Amino acid sequence: MEFFEIMNTACINEKLYFDKEKYDKFMKYKDLIKEWNEKINLTAITEDEDIVKKHFIDSIKIFRFSLLNTAKRIIDIGTGAGFPGIPISIMLPEVEVVLLDSLNKRVNFLNEVIKELNLKNITALHGRAEDFAREKGYRENFDFAVSRAVANMAVLSELCIPYVKTNGYFIALKGPSVEEEINEGKKAVVTLGGVIEDIINVDIENTDLKHNLVIVKKIKETPKIYPRKAGTIQKKPIK
Repeated sequence: MEFFEIMNTACINEKLYFDKEKYDKFMKYKDLIKEWNEKINLTAITEDEDIVKKHFIDSIKIFRFSLLNTAKRIIDIGTGAGFPGIPISIMLPEVEVVLLDSLNKRVNFLNEVIKELNLKNITALHGRAEDFAREKGYRENFDFAVSRAVANMAVLSELCIPYVKTNGYFIALKGPSVEEEINEGKKAVVTLGGVIEDIINVDIENTDLKHNLVIVKKIKETPKIYPRKAGTIQKKPIK
């Protein structure tokens, strides 16, 4: 129970219920990250305390935007080792969560985590965000799209906003300096049917880390030409 207190405090601060069952799932998740990280590159963060603070608690901070608690269906774009999607699923087991990643090895890891943690209502998909965003059942089919440390706001908006229903939200988990990135991404957000509603500052308990949640509300449908093909988005972001 070495990290229970700090995780419980973080959850209390975000008005979330935390208990030993949830804690045990996080600890098993941590052990799987360390085990698989020796085989495939999941994360450069490998110390137990750092995994807890910089991955788990950082992901839990997405609940600072309290409307996330109302979600029925969430997609995590470019989930990597499962952040923030798996922590969301542990905290809200009744919500349907889809994890999307372009690397099959990581999807194999995610499936192992889902199985070992006995998580329900969660699916890991192998594929590109640009492709699934055109599929029926995925395009404009989610209450929330979330993404952490994948790309700048202009690129990320084109990858994520097409998944969100009108009146739903896209949440980007970002580092401490977001002003310039947001200014450069504003045109993309509007073009794709969104509006930046808020930037929420968050800090990680017992650290000096300060991060931001960029809250984008989807106010109209995304034009059918978006997202563009893989490669084009990165080479020619909407600006």
